[in-house]
Amino acid sequence: MKVLIVEDETFAFTNIKNILIEIYPQIEILANTDSISQTVEWLKNNNDPDLVFMDIHLADGPAFNIFKCIDIDAPVIFTTAYDEYAIEAFKVNSIDYLLKPLNKNDVERSLRKFRKFGNSDISSYLNRISKVIAPVKYSDSILIAYSDKLIPVATSEIAFFHTANEKPSLTTISGRQYPIDRSLDSIFMSLDPKNFYRANRRFIISRSGIKDVNIWFDNRLLVNMKIAGPEQIFISKNRASDFKTWLVGN
Repeated sequence: MKVLIVEDETFAFTNIKNILIEIYPQIEILANTDSISQTVEWLKNNNDPDLVFMDIHLADGPAFNIFKCIDIDAPVIFTTAYDEYAIEAFKVNSIDYLLKPLNKNDVERSLRKFRKFGNSDISSYLNRISKVIAPVKYSDSILIAYSDKLIPVATSEIAFFHTANEKPSLTTISGRQYPIDRSLDSIFMSLDPKNFYRANRRFIISRSGIKDVNIWFDNRLLVNMKIAGPEQIFISKNRASDFKTWLVGN
């Protein structure tokens, strides 16, 4: 069995890898991808795995966005640290879902369920999930409840989204800041990934809001926005290549 593991936490990846090898010593771990963009790129350039273990919450947004970018012709077992958060609609469409921290019994149960699937079952599953995760029309504006008003802010005017202490906000290119009542995960799913990038867990940045980028001493990238944010925005070393590809529009 050939498996792709989509997981952005080193400990979680090591845990699931060790469990899989213990249960099924002949298993082949093809790769560990840690972001939406890296997973899409890997799937484009490699043969399909037999099975995918996929964490729902990745560094650059919800893993469901992967399905918007590419057709996945392999069954998926979702993993999450949040009890049934954001996956209710996917229960009937995934092979299974597991709560972190993963344990041997749960993984073994999921693998038994997977092995019971015949080719027709997998085809039916893939057809259902493709309908649920259909291409969406990305938002042209974000509706803000501010004071006693509702204010539509065009996405083309947004420099970045930021969250601190579980309080998300957006800042426009003109410097206006507004609180928002949605998580960055939820917001990112509605944005065109060609124009917005999930820099890290605290920031979503827009291409039009970027001033320039510094190469940092440890091969990270420091993104300088046209409007200064509440903290510096770093792109990790592992995602620097992916970010540069996005920045030039490829």
